[in-house]
Amino acid sequence: MLASALLAGSTGAALAQPQTLADGVQLRWNADQLGNHRYTVAVAKPADAVQVTIPWHRRDRHPENVATIVVGPDGQVVANVLRERIDQVSGSLVFEAKQAGTYAIYYQPYVSNGRSNYPTVTYRAPTDTADAAWVKKNGLADPHRVVQLPQARVLGYQAVDAFDAYTDMERVAAPAELQRLLTANPDQPWLLFPETREHPIRMFDQIPERWAERGAGGTLADHAPRGEYLSFQVGLWAARAAAQDVRVGFSELHGPDGATIPATRLTCFNLGGIDYIGKPFTNRLDVAQGRVQPLWMGLDISADAKPGTYRGTLTITADGAPPREVPLAITVDAGEAVAHGDDEPSRLTRLRWLNSTLAQNNDLVKPFTAVTVQGDKLGILGRTVTLAPSGLPAQIDSFFDERMTGYAKTPRALLAAPIRLVVQDAAGTHALGASGTPNVQVDGPGKVHWQVAGQAGPLKGEVSASLEMDGTLSYTIALTAKQAVKLADIRLEIPLANDVAQYELGLGRTGAAAPDSYAWKWNVENNQDGAWIGAVNAGLEFHLRDEHYQRPLNTNFYHQQPLVMPTSWDNAGAGGIMLKREGARYLVKAFSGARTMAAGQTLHYDLVLRVTPFKTIKPAEHFANRYFHKYADLDLIKADGANVVNIHHGTPINPWINYPFLTPDAMKAYVDQAHALGMRVKIYDTVRELSDRAPELPMLESLTGCRIGTDGKAAPGPCSEVISRGKGGGFSWLQEHLDGDYIAAWHVPENRDAAVIDAGQSRWHNYYIEGLDWLARNIGIDGLYLDDVAYDRTTMKRVRKVLDAHRPHALIDLHSASQYNPRDGYINSALLYMGLFPYIDRLWFGEEFDYEHTSPAYWLTEMSGIPYGLMGEMLQNDGNPWRGMLFGMTSRLGWSKGSDPRPLWQLWDAFGIEQADMVGWWVRDTPVKTDHKDVLATSYVRKGDKTLVALASWAPGTVQVKLAIDWKALGLDPKHVRLVATAVQNFQPAATFQPGDAIPVEPGKGWLLELESTH
Repeated sequence: MLASALLAGSTGAALAQPQTLADGVQLRWNADQLGNHRYTVAVAKPADAVQVTIPWHRRDRHPENVATIVVGPDGQVVANVLRERIDQVSGSLVFEAKQAGTYAIYYQPYVSNGRSNYPTVTYRAPTDTADAAWVKKNGLADPHRVVQLPQARVLGYQAVDAFDAYTDMERVAAPAELQRLLTANPDQPWLLFPETREHPIRMFDQIPERWAERGAGGTLADHAPRGEYLSFQVGLWAARAAAQDVRVGFSELHGPDGATIPATRLTCFNLGGIDYIGKPFTNRLDVAQGRVQPLWMGLDISADAKPGTYRGTLTITADGAPPREVPLAITVDAGEAVAHGDDEPSRLTRLRWLNSTLAQNNDLVKPFTAVTVQGDKLGILGRTVTLAPSGLPAQIDSFFDERMTGYAKTPRALLAAPIRLVVQDAAGTHALGASGTPNVQVDGPGKVHWQVAGQAGPLKGEVSASLEMDGTLSYTIALTAKQAVKLADIRLEIPLANDVAQYELGLGRTGAAAPDSYAWKWNVENNQDGAWIGAVNAGLEFHLRDEHYQRPLNTNFYHQQPLVMPTSWDNAGAGGIMLKREGARYLVKAFSGARTMAAGQTLHYDLVLRVTPFKTIKPAEHFANRYFHKYADLDLIKADGANVVNIHHGTPINPWINYPFLTPDAMKAYVDQAHALGMRVKIYDTVRELSDRAPELPMLESLTGCRIGTDGKAAPGPCSEVISRGKGGGFSWLQEHLDGDYIAAWHVPENRDAAVIDAGQSRWHNYYIEGLDWLARNIGIDGLYLDDVAYDRTTMKRVRKVLDAHRPHALIDLHSASQYNPRDGYINSALLYMGLFPYIDRLWFGEEFDYEHTSPAYWLTEMSGIPYGLMGEMLQNDGNPWRGMLFGMTSRLGWSKGSDPRPLWQLWDAFGIEQADMVGWWVRDTPVKTDHKDVLATSYVRKGDKTLVALASWAPGTVQVKLAIDWKALGLDPKHVRLVATAVQNFQPAATFQPGDAIPVEPGKGWLLELESTH
């Protein structure tokens, strides 16, 4: 029985006992047992049965399927309860009242199962707990009874806390109220309801009682100080017919003494704006019959506006319906807003950020240099790209040295021959070609572009391409048939130099030696459209796409928005990729197979290439930054030797996931204290999911228009811009306050923070950039700890620019759990995020990465970041400290008891590792090598002084190894050197070896040996 189940293992008092959450918020009762909502009723005197009608006006569609729980004044659940009538408008209950006093009726109790961070919440079904004798005694079994029962008096509605409370915009109108509203507006296909920002529309398939009582139409009246960005809304209820292609127009606003506000200062966010790559776009908005569509508007009031009331109109039109006007009466107050009102998120002034173009430019980002153009040769930091007449690369050269800390005098050529796009038909094989040298245009110091009109046998080719400062080459290649033609294949050929193709990751393979032969086919189950192939100091990443590419969701949610198969490359399953080592070249052949093209048909063979490394590694800076991953006392953190603090969400100064704006004073005080101690503070803030605490969330739900393409047609696919569409569910707040079309994401039970998944490409990225700018300027954060981000390199560049503009030496770290699993579509984390690597400082790869059973090649390519110009750290089970030191990687302090790099930090400092040159095991002329293939050595060289040698083993058992040492390269005299292992807690015992001694190395472990002079 429900009553006994609730009371099992718990006293009645516990059901109503307040709880205190981690952030200090107090709950009035145990929501996990009773739900978030209740009505209290007063019973004047004890009675066998009292009746009450609760006017709840519920937004859940089928309240008859949800239990009600009555709790008496003593905190005990009342068993004898009869549900006479339950519907959306009200509920009629009869219950036993053994004592006078206040009774609580909980009407949405739920059960939470599954992982607490991804809870499955269901609502309790009604259970008959009433005793049959009680029912009979009070005549309750007869539906036509005439006995009048004592009435309990409704005191009012309460929620478990203010945030969970239903607003007046969530009290659904009764059927009779709806009918009166429709009767008052005969022949109107749809009705309009102006609302201020204080009453955001939250229901999209029902209307609130507030509208039914007030009636449709009326003036939108609001006020704001000068300089504020005023947001407001108009609800469109398609009561009798759908509204097709909704449009909004604005008039000029006329104020006192002839003052005006131009119509251009008004906007409707639902109908378009500026997208995340800085391009204007337009939405087509259709509203189905019965639906409610909030139309969110913004008015940019200038700081010099004359105070007074300004009047005008906004006009809403739709196909087949006469225009409808909404009068506007906006009072501009004499005061002046600070920062447009942005310092108060609840005022929704920040909605203007959705159309921001902040940092949307081609300026340089450190350490990159301007793109140079010398005919067909383009230069970027450490690399050159020589273009073929087709516009594709004829050669790519890397000047990075193998140590990855500097540059070589002689470049390393990546290609054995030019890259070609080939068309094959009955007449033969035709490479896309053109005459002359591509005409390269400079867009700014950070970007150049070119266009080529070419020919590939029976097809006309149009190539639009660009190269950016970081080494990203983007190609849009359109192939058009001049007449109907049968083709055997269209393929891309990338002939890499054989010595460059040392490692490969992607296409369903983890980082390892590049295979001599490998075949791959397109499959929507897998988030795969390319690979990275290369050596440590020279590599190439490629991705195959078309004009419909949309960034898939990642991190547990790939299958809810998977990769859109590119029509051209995939060719209904005929396409694929072959890798083949052929003498002096390593050929990547991306084929699409046989097809027939109609006359005039165009296929898009788009291509993204990235030339690695992006930049040099900086071991000294890496080792100088010591991280603490937890919110804690700063004095204690500093005493531990850390100087950079990563503040996760779910903490007192950053409680809400990816919305770090609601505790600014506490965050600033902490950051200021850190700066005074010579420390830096970075925060967890990304775009992947969004806390339900974001006040903009109801507005973001309303952005459902479908993008209009260049052909004037609405783009295919789901029409949801920011909040990704899904099956709903998740934590109770989401189910009770959202309309179900979302993907439930991370939940922090300690402070009841629940999130929804964001789309990977949306205007929320513009908001995010402005938010980071605000945090850097007002709070002084020193950077970001990114956790599996959803955005691409366009947004990442902007992140880097806004942080660098305000914070000296801003730091950006990227953490990822391994995405190489069926849930995430077997995508390598390094490949998923490689486009971001040029703009971040450190990797933390991460949960589910295997540090024990993977090869040195996997460590190098999948986790270390070194082939791309980064260094990293370890997370899962605190990593493997011996292998980690081969790559300069340690674990993070503060996160777990076992994660304690402090003993290693002490050794570093005693040795002076920041003054040493790091020479990795992968370097051909490394000064220290071992005589065992499964034991590798990385040297930290202070030439002429001393050297620290890191040894780590992949051998299955304990082995004895000897070191081959280039003493000249180290500047040391072997006659006067010994190898000393300093005792390091949980790492190694003290030991001393002589040059030439055999050194025992246990499996999975190693040593840190200092070559110490005996003089």
